[in-house]
Amino acid sequence: MQASGLLRCPRRVAVLAVAAFTLPAYAVEGMWMPEQLPDIEEQLEEAGMRIDPEKLADLTAFPMGAVISLGGCTASFVSPNGLVVTNHHCARGSVQFNSSEDNNLLVDGFVARNTAGELPAAPGTRVYVTTRVEDVTGKVEAAANERMTPRERFQAIEDTRKALIAECETGEGFRCQVEKFFGGASYKLIERLEIRDVRIAYAPGDNIGRYGGDEDNWLWPRHTGDFAFYRAYVGPDGNPADYSEDNVPYRPAHFLKVSRAGLDAGDFVMAAGYPGTTRRYARLAEVEYAFDWLYPTWHRLITDWVAAIESAAPAGSDARIKYESRLAGLRNFQKNTEGQLAGAERVGLAERRALREAELEAWVGAAGARGRYASTFAEFDGLIDEVTADARQDFWYDRATSPQLLGAAQRLYRLAVERTKPDAERESGFQDRDMAFFTQRLQVIDRRFDPVVDKAEWLLFLDGYQAQPEEQRVAAFDAALRLDDADDREVLAAHIGDFYSATELGNVEARLAWMERPVADFEASDDPFIRLAVALHEHEIADEEESKTFEGRMSRIAPAYMDGVIAYSESKGQAVYPDANSTLRVTYGSVYGGSPKDGLIYEPFTRLEGITEKDTGREPFNAPASQLELIAAKDYGRYGLASIGSVPVNFLTDLDSTGGNSGSATLDADGNLVGLLFDGTIESVNSDWDFDPRTTRSIHVDSRYMLWIMEKIDEAGHLVDEMTLTTTR
Repeated sequence: MQASGLLRCPRRVAVLAVAAFTLPAYAVEGMWMPEQLPDIEEQLEEAGMRIDPEKLADLTAFPMGAVISLGGCTASFVSPNGLVVTNHHCARGSVQFNSSEDNNLLVDGFVARNTAGELPAAPGTRVYVTTRVEDVTGKVEAAANERMTPRERFQAIEDTRKALIAECETGEGFRCQVEKFFGGASYKLIERLEIRDVRIAYAPGDNIGRYGGDEDNWLWPRHTGDFAFYRAYVGPDGNPADYSEDNVPYRPAHFLKVSRAGLDAGDFVMAAGYPGTTRRYARLAEVEYAFDWLYPTWHRLITDWVAAIESAAPAGSDARIKYESRLAGLRNFQKNTEGQLAGAERVGLAERRALREAELEAWVGAAGARGRYASTFAEFDGLIDEVTADARQDFWYDRATSPQLLGAAQRLYRLAVERTKPDAERESGFQDRDMAFFTQRLQVIDRRFDPVVDKAEWLLFLDGYQAQPEEQRVAAFDAALRLDDADDREVLAAHIGDFYSATELGNVEARLAWMERPVADFEASDDPFIRLAVALHEHEIADEEESKTFEGRMSRIAPAYMDGVIAYSESKGQAVYPDANSTLRVTYGSVYGGSPKDGLIYEPFTRLEGITEKDTGREPFNAPASQLELIAAKDYGRYGLASIGSVPVNFLTDLDSTGGNSGSATLDADGNLVGLLFDGTIESVNSDWDFDPRTTRSIHVDSRYMLWIMEKIDEAGHLVDEMTLTTTR
């Protein structure tokens, strides 16, 4: 699966990657903003697309209007009755939330026989439907000026952003965002309908939806049925509403037809989704920080982290069920990290980045008019040096303060502090608009928390924190935990154990009650997690102030840096697209296998028979007996592909994708759904930083396999009947 946002990132790292620009010798490179597609119409037509690019540029028209966000994954409407398709691994948290030792839906799968049987998704699950996009660059630029200090500049931009969002959200049921592009050279206001009642309609068991599990993750050939279905509900008046039995299925303006004809090798294909982040043209200092320190550090930590969870939560226990999603995310990230490190070494990423910077600087020095960029690039590099140093400084403290109940205590105390201010002046995340999420975040802890496991994680992180030099530790944290007196791990474990035995935050009602308590109650509390949150608050605020000052500096220099990058790129006749930032993007190419290295050939499709070849009867290669019987009988129904003599399971494309693209609608030349993007090959994970046309490949689950499973295995034919199938190729 694509790498997730599960892991808590070091402070300020997100501002490092401000831009990407393309080397379009290969048409498949690029995560394009839909509005840019008319500018590359000739390339799209040559590649085989039959839809007018102008239609794709309109996010409220077909087919982009059917592509939606889940706030971390992509999904699509596939029926007029609010049926939503996404990846199994994107919906798996909701399946886990509804599971228990006695009713393990992760193992058994789930099919609602009618809408009345559909289950509420995990708290906080949302469907976001884009309804309007507005360029607000002028409004943001008017708020900030060169006379401001960096801290004032940050606040001016933040206040403008919040005001634009507040104005946008005056309509009922809308959730708006202001996103920056090209490092802040442009800003867009995105208005989205926020559907809050989301229910599980169908998810196959892990023996289909995660077939191959961690062993096959990021690998080809692949045979994973990575798909599941939600349904979006609204109130009887058609407006978004909290869960209620009176709610009705949402009627989307657009939905995708699902192809049972599918694709063949060489066919045009595109994907529409919400990729997270790319760092294609990050500066050399960021590359060196990531590959020399950050990735190796994460890799070592995750190995120990997984072991700690597995030891504290035995297989089959309720605790293990609660932590299955975390374990899957950790293993996924670890494998991704391994691929990143190997890929960087394979392509000589640092050397290639140094060469690019030398070429850019030579271009700057070749003409007097461009000389103004020299100081910009130097200042930008200085900021990157600062942020990478701070990220190293904060890494282990961030881990050591990550226990779930401590995080809840810190958020609750911050809420009490913020509520002493007018709503418009509160920090984002603590305004009235955020309270539904805030509440649900506190509620969902119950299904993803076990005190024994949380304690094991905390002790692991404290081991790493205590091993750091004094200058990388936080005095307030050390004093509050009495770490100077706890060199003996058994003593520390006993002390940490007292936190869990003495706290009331393990109870959901108690957590929710603290949302209404004033600051004085927190400061007088004897709850150990609340006392620790109060003790750390001053340090956290000081660190936040430094971050805001830094971001104010970056907001001035990053657009200037991008101006130089764009000018250089355009001087070479190269198209420019912004770095991925979790907004809707389109990438295109073809169904294509390839050869990532000498002697290794990737075919573009896998077949049903490959499932049988891998099957051992043991997890993760434990296909259902009914599926193996159908494969043995060559019962392909109406979903066989003549060129491979079987039903296609997964297929490869040369599309440009990254984390966040999970669940992306994979579309044919006419905009019909032919599959879902769910992963990349291990050789291509490094494409976050460096696009390599030989190795960059995306993995998709084929719509024909999805339909075959639904009809033949899981008795979900009523959902197939609800969708509009097309046989046109």
